[in-house]
Formats: sequence, structure tokens, C-alpha cells
Amino acid sequence: MTAVHESVLDAIGGTPLFRLARLGAGIAAPIYAKAEFLNIGGSVKDRAALSMVLAAEREGLLAPGGTIIEATSGNTGIGLAIVGRQRGYRVIAGVSDKASAEKADILRAYGAEVVLATTSVPQEDPRHLFNVVRRLTEEIPGAWLANQYDNLANPDAHVRTTGPEVWEQTGGRVTHFVAGVGTGGTVTGTGGYLKQVSGGAVTVVGADPESSSYGGGDGSPWFVESIGHFLHPETVEDRWPQAYRSEVIDSFERIPDRESLLTARRLAREEGILAGPSSGTAVAAALRVARRLGPGDLVVVLLPDSGRSYLSKVHSDVWMREWGFLEEPGETELRAALATAGPLVTVDADATVGEALEALRGAPGAVAPVVLPRAARPYGVAAAEVLGSVSRKVLQVAIANGDVKRDDPVRPLLGPALPTFGVGQPAAEARAALMAGGQAGVVVLVDGRAAGVLTRAALLR
Repeated sequence: MTAVHESVLDAIGGTPLFRLARLGAGIAAPIYAKAEFLNIGGSVKDRAALSMVLAAEREGLLAPGGTIIEATSGNTGIGLAIVGRQRGYRVIAGVSDKASAEKADILRAYGAEVVLATTSVPQEDPRHLFNVVRRLTEEIPGAWLANQYDNLANPDAHVRTTGPEVWEQTGGRVTHFVAGVGTGGTVTGTGGYLKQVSGGAVTVVGADPESSSYGGGDGSPWFVESIGHFLHPETVEDRWPQAYRSEVIDSFERIPDRESLLTARRLAREEGILAGPSSGTAVAAALRVARRLGPGDLVVVLLPDSGRSYLSKVHSDVWMREWGFLEEPGETELRAALATAGPLVTVDADATVGEALEALRGAPGAVAPVVLPRAARPYGVAAAEVLGSVSRKVLQVAIANGDVKRDDPVRPLLGPALPTFGVGQPAAEARAALMAGGQAGVVVLVDGRAAGVLTRAALLR
């Protein structure tokens, strides 16, 4: 019989499991996906949103006529908008400038007010999204900041609902639980419950972007929204969420962006599940885990949200090619040109003019991208950390005119960033951009990271 509810809030939770029979073909251990995108707001965050609002009401933090405020990459804000508007509150969502445009549109459709702010600056910077929403909370009478990262009602939602559902749906047969780690609420609550109810028998695996610092990466940017822990190199204090308990996680699977994004696309095309990129990360991790197991094991992987919020990104061939994640047969000119371009030369933003000139000695076209400084770059130069460009000619002229000295900082002399092209895009487009804009070169991206600079001469060859 079809369920009948008094409101949409009563329909949050109770999501089904689907066996990933095609992606898991040939793997002895069965893999079941927890379809959290079937929640009323399209994501697992509906559970946390309802839990946090009800807890705030019980504790007297949120009163009739109040305002709910939250910093969000989109999904928690959508959940709060649904719950908040249902219960008569004003909702303001501070949205990361990295979030897909669809999420801001969905928030507005549910009646939330959207404030866009950056997360690409140090956490202490007043422009940072977290600081913007804190100021709004202080300025608006009756405002309550949900603060999903430190709000313990977030993981509690999964202790009470998600974990018990997984245990019941598998008849207690689940042996491995795989989930992405964002605020940490989902994996902490669900994983913690499964460990407790199984007497510690369930293994909990965190699915993490390769460069995220949760799993041991350098914290540099990645392209999968809503999971991972980013660390700006100029952040003074790196704070981890209180909703996250690292002891719940037995191990991490660190997944490169390309593997995450292509797996999300495979989910849609092979399993009929249109899910977001973080679901791709989780499924890629689950496949790795399951390959090491036997038929007596059972893997449950949590799919956090719907792919309808990412039609302009992971599910767009154009976007995938622009960022170097997709290469079509026949479009190999840029990759071939990269092979002859030599190693990528960059200049740190905190370098002196003299240090920049020294670095530019080996740069094709005597021009180089200027990047945020990091002690090491094991994953290459993330496109998001390119601040601009600098050329040897500009520096030499500035020195000759007496405008700068060799030990002055180079940052004031930055020019605009060089145009970027994904490795799978037609070389003709890159040549046309150089001719039209007069730039000294273009940066070729492979998997969202700068792989090399191609000059006009190299492209014409």
C-alpha cells in the first residue's frame, strides 16, 4: 500500500537499497546502494536538517518567527529550506561559490534567500562563507545558525534513522559500510550505530577525494562537491568538524576526481541511478572494497544526493571536457602537444621578483601561472589555486623603469590568468583563443589540474 503522510517532513528517511548488479558484475561480495537522493529534498541532508531544527526548537534556540541561517554547499540548505518553511521560519542559505548553479536555484524555489560567498580564502578572512553567515546571525534578531559541522544533532539523525534502516534492510548481514565524509555527520552517525549494533563487526570505510586532508591528502582543491576537507594554505588554524568522529572510520579509500566523476556517470548509464559526484566517489570506493571481499560479505554504500543538481557539471559532456576529465577519440592534439611542452613551470604568489625571473628561465614563452604557495604538490597544480600569470618581459621592464627591485614581492605585478583548455578539447579552439586574446599561451588541464603551458608557436606546430 502507498504511504500517506500529513506533511513532506514525515516522508524524510526510509530510503530503499538497490543492488549495483552491473557495476558490481564479477565481484563476489554484493554491493547495495542506499538511495538517499530519494529523500523529499533530494539528499541525505534532509535527515540532518529535520533533526537540527527539532533539536533547536526543544532547546529554545529557535522560536516562532525566527530565522534559520546556514553555510552550505547546497544540500543542507535545501533540507533546511523545506523544514524551515514548513514550520514557518525565514531561511537564509549562505552558499559556496563552488556549488553548482542548480542548487542555488532549488534553494530559491523552496523560498530560501541565497547569499553567495567564497570558500577559496583562509578561514580567518571576513569574506569566507562561514564568517559571512556568522555576521548575519549576529545582525538578525531571532536568528539561529544551524552550524551543521559542529551540531551534534547532525550525526544523531543517522544514529536514530539511517543506521537502523541499513541494519534492518540487510537483516543484520551488512559487513562493510562505505560513505563520503563532509561534515562527518552521516558516516559518524550511521557507521557508529552499525558498529554498536554489530558488536564492532561492521567495517566503516570513508570515501574521500584524493587530495582531501581527511584521508591524508594535502587539502588542495578537488571537483567533487560536499565531501572532503579543504585546507587553504594561508589558513592559520585548521578546525575539523565536531560532528566528525575519526575513530568510527576504520580506513579510507582516496579516490581521484576522474574516477569519481566517471563512476557517477556510469551509475546513470548502467544502473539507471542519476546521482551526484560524491555518489561516484562513494561507489568507486565501494567497488575497491568489494573486490577484496568474498561472497559472505555485504557492502552498503550511501549515495548522498541526486544528479539533477549537477546537470551542468558531472553530467555535462561540455563541462567534463573543459576541465580535462573527458577525452573524445580523435581530439588528441593538445595531449600530443603537452608531450613536447616540457614540465609545467609555476611561480608561487609569495615569491620575489628575482625568484620569479629565475623560475621563468625555463618557462615556455617566458610566461608562467602564479599559484597559491604550498609546501608540496603531490597531486599537481589545482586550477582553483591559479591566481594569475607573470611574464619575464613585464618583470624586466618594471625593473628597468625602477618600479620594482629584485627583492620586491611579485604579486603586485600579476597579470590575468592564462586561458585554460581541457586536454580533450579541440586544439583549434585553443588556437582561436590565443589569436583573439593576444595571450602568450594557454594552460592545458588534465583532471582539473594544470598539466602544461602551450605557447602560440607550440599550438601552431
